Amino acid sequence: MPNLKKQLKEHFGYDTFRPHQEEIIRSILNGNDTLALLPTGGGKSLCYQLPAMMFQGMTVVVSPLISLMKDQVMSLKKINLPAAFLNSSIGKKEERLVMSAVDNNEVKLLYVAPERLMKPDFLGFMADKNISLIAIDEAHCISEWGHDFRPEYRNLYTIRQHWSGVPVIALTATATRKVREDIVRQLAFSGHGSFTGSFDRPNLYYEMRAKDNAYYDIVDYIERHKKSSGIIYCHSRASAERVAQDLTADGIDALPYHAGLTTKERAHHQELFMNGGVRVITATIAFGMGIDKPDIRFVFHYDLPKNIEGYYQETGRAGRDGKPSDCILFYSPRDLMKHQYFIDKMENRHRAAVCESQLRAIATFCTSYRCRRAMMLQYFGEQPKSSNCGNCDICSPR
Repeated sequence: MPNLKKQLKEHFGYDTFRPHQEEIIRSILNGNDTLALLPTGGGKSLCYQLPAMMFQGMTVVVSPLISLMKDQVMSLKKINLPAAFLNSSIGKKEERLVMSAVDNNEVKLLYVAPERLMKPDFLGFMADKNISLIAIDEAHCISEWGHDFRPEYRNLYTIRQHWSGVPVIALTATATRKVREDIVRQLAFSGHGSFTGSFDRPNLYYEMRAKDNAYYDIVDYIERHKKSSGIIYCHSRASAERVAQDLTADGIDALPYHAGLTTKERAHHQELFMNGGVRVITATIAFGMGIDKPDIRFVFHYDLPKNIEGYYQETGRAGRDGKPSDCILFYSPRDLMKHQYFIDKMENRHRAAVCESQLRAIATFCTSYRCRRAMMLQYFGEQPKSSNCGNCDICSPR
């Protein structure tokens, strides 16, 4: 087995691994199917990027996130690692250039959307390629019990028919025990390695507030933290736009981010936020996947999230530098009723039942008088060290 720390330093410039990264990479290099459950900010990408540089063939990374693909490929190219992506954001000419580079063995990491990967013509194109590893990011999308189930992900089990013997790594930041078991079953893992990091982010302060004066609470907080940047998550595009406009009118630099903006607008807003050109992003859940801005000091939820998984993932974008950061959720029974209304309209009753169960869990989380951190850890199957974390509004109210 090669010296992994030497490889880490050579390719990425890091001196040490984060928890579980080295064990996960060794599992992959030994040819094992591997399930990696690491918290948001836990360094999931490195777990397949480093093996990709060590394998002779190409690593195929399956991801549903266009912005993440672009960001990661740009980052990899900056350190001279040959990567490319294929998704709906590029034109035919650029697509041909990428496929030509793949044909000429000039790509070590190829990012593709699940819909593209499973197309017969693309499978035909890939049939004779030397593939050493398949990485499935956001693997919770495979499971019907997951918070972000996607039918196109369910078809990924067929990769076994096309690339038998090629190891698969499934990665996610948010999966309950039931979801993890479903991922392993759907992907037909055998003799696999399974690694689960702690869900605890001790530097994050969790707080629930009544939504009565949410906007004014947000303005007051931002004005008291003039050097801090953060994200305000909103349920709808209209809400994200409105909050951004109101903040701007009140003298706070803010921009919206949602699927209704053009690709160019979203990229521009994200770049301004990443580079400190704007302090606040008001966003739908479309924003944040793969965003590695270490100094996000606050995450507000202006509207109630649909589930604890989404809430955990979104709050996890705060405080990646390990410094204290605030996660404040505004709870309203009216928001709960809105979510229930859409669940009642769902035709797939099995999926509706899953969503309803998740909604009940987030409602209980918001209204309980138990330690927020302990409840969250227990939801994901982790035993908390204490019933009093000292860093939430129940254990240490401000």
